[in-house]
Amino acid sequence: MFYRDERLALFIDGANLYAAAKALGFDIDYKLLRQEFMRRGKLLRAFYYTAMLESEEYSPIRPLVDWLHYNGYSMVTKAAKEYTDSQGRRKVKGNMDVELCVDAMELAPRLDHIVLFSGDGDFRPLVEALQRAGVRVSVVSTIRSHPPMIADELRRQADTFIELEELREVIGRPPREDSTREPASSATT
Repeated sequence: MFYRDERLALFIDGANLYAAAKALGFDIDYKLLRQEFMRRGKLLRAFYYTAMLESEEYSPIRPLVDWLHYNGYSMVTKAAKEYTDSQGRRKVKGNMDVELCVDAMELAPRLDHIVLFSGDGDFRPLVEALQRAGVRVSVVSTIRSHPPMIADELRRQADTFIELEELREVIGRPPREDSTREPASSATT
């Protein structure tokens, strides 16, 4: 539940939200997403967290990051680390959990409601700490994918769980083959 006069902030785990939307078969329209939550309350900030491969000349996520930055999102990025696993496969690691947690706790005294776009169970202690500070927390992810993209402990801890599939008509668009993609390798529950 949202109240028009409440101070609101969005915290978007980019890789996790991308993976959840992809599992449901649609892309997020970030302009519509921001507008939707501006209607729901006094939106103070919309944070978007993502790791980027700095070693590549062109990053497929760069156009999205630039667009979000110029269209009202507070971008939080860091260099992803590239490594080879024990089977010789190239892997990319770029966890933004700590940055998201620090920002959420710093902003909490100025907020009434935080909307967390992630299903990562590692965020359960953050949600609990925010609630102790008097902030209501809604979590947006999906249980309708196979397997579900939200950890059960995170869904249970949240004040409100918002099923991403139910936002499809408001913030979604059909997936495009040439659309900018968030690397799914760092999305976990």
